[in-house]
Amino acid sequence: MTAIHEFTAHNGFRLPAVGLGTYGLRGEEGADAVASGITAGYRLIDTAFNYENEGIVGAGVAASAAARDELIVTTKLPGRHHAAHKARTSIEESRSRLGLDATDLHLIHWPNPSVDLYAEAWRALVDAQQRGTVRQIGVSNFLETHLDRIESETGVRPVANQIEVHPYFPQEEALALHAQRGILTVAWSPLGRAKELLQEPVIVEVAAAHDITPAQAVIAWHVARGTVAIPKAATADHQRSNLAAASVVLDPAEVAAITALGRADGRLFDGDPATHEEM
Repeated sequence: MTAIHEFTAHNGFRLPAVGLGTYGLRGEEGADAVASGITAGYRLIDTAFNYENEGIVGAGVAASAAARDELIVTTKLPGRHHAAHKARTSIEESRSRLGLDATDLHLIHWPNPSVDLYAEAWRALVDAQQRGTVRQIGVSNFLETHLDRIESETGVRPVANQIEVHPYFPQEEALALHAQRGILTVAWSPLGRAKELLQEPVIVEVAAAHDITPAQAVIAWHVARGTVAIPKAATADHQRSNLAAASVVLDPAEVAAITALGRADGRLFDGDPATHEEM
């Protein structure tokens, strides 16, 4: 099994450069896909309470031959569970669904600023970490103002912020902020609008230059920029292909050319964390 490059957070916590996204994986086939991914070499598995598949992810983990301490299973606290008492129950429910002694990385899924309970949810995660039911804690879709607040109120900085990042939405300012603070950037939907994106001439040209697929070129772009990519892959062939991309080294000019695909309207949907609400 090829070793995957890792990125390190401010507290020494490390994530592999490529993880397995599981959004949309369901049932027995989903569990088989997770187990297959672990066999292929994935050590970061990403799910969420709202994906409604924590059970099958846990089944896939249990069916794999990997040692438990080799794996990092990430899940996320939903917006409707931000209040402290609900958050604590939700954290325990996720752990039970996954069948784990502790969740390895637990994130707040969205800040839901109009509800204004994300700081309370963060304190619940801090408490869960202190109790040992969560090993590492982080956030998802948080802006600088949200990050500032939770750290100022608790003294605890997230190890990761999972945000939308892909060539149409490269998030250069967010990546720079995270790097400055030692917060790992995890990219959701790392292939963006895959059908359209993977036909972009610059990506096709970079792929041809390295004798790889356009999808691998985009994953290599993420790795070069220091972001953890978590593309979903249900088949063993796609899983192996995505993992192999982590070892592809793009030169700075290629990285810059792909980054230049960024658009003002690059988001996949109306998911501005300043206004978006996720229940």
